[in-house]
Amino acid sequence: MADHGTSRFHAGQTALIALVPEVEPAVQAWRERYDPAARAGVPAHITVLFPYLPASRIDTHVHSALTDIIGRHHTIHARFATCGRFPGVLYLTPQPQAPLRRLTLDITHHWPETPPYQGHFADIIPHLTIAQDQPDTVLNNIETHLHTTLPLTTHITTIDLITHNGTTWQHHTTFPLRPDKP
Repeated sequence: MADHGTSRFHAGQTALIALVPEVEPAVQAWRERYDPAARAGVPAHITVLFPYLPASRIDTHVHSALTDIIGRHHTIHARFATCGRFPGVLYLTPQPQAPLRRLTLDITHHWPETPPYQGHFADIIPHLTIAQDQPDTVLNNIETHLHTTLPLTTHITTIDLITHNGTTWQHHTTFPLRPDKP
């Protein structure tokens, strides 16, 4: 979960993420070294919404609404074939991006007080962060190595709510996406 300089993690923060275990072998060593979220306990993921509601606001009504909203979206089949960049950040680009954007928009429509990255960016760009706050030479080296493992694919069937306890991110709840039709 790239924080893109908006804030560092603190107790009571929450996030909604799509775990992507299929890419973990290719990115784990890089993320552990260069991604603060990995060092804080978050596995390879695509951020759906960060920050989300404060942990103190997570109750049965929030769970029910998330179950409904997330459950209206189908399993997301994504392919990672390219890397992308923000200033100082390297990430894998999931394709297609539209299903992830729609999910984020549906959640933020229900909770408009939770715009992605606190509203600091106009566009929603789904991504799997590999490294942050690094010079281009480091990002170029990582990207060169990653291209030897791409493409990678995933089938996202759930979205996880995670909370920060002041030191690490902890799993809170898993919400299933609607299964594909047989």
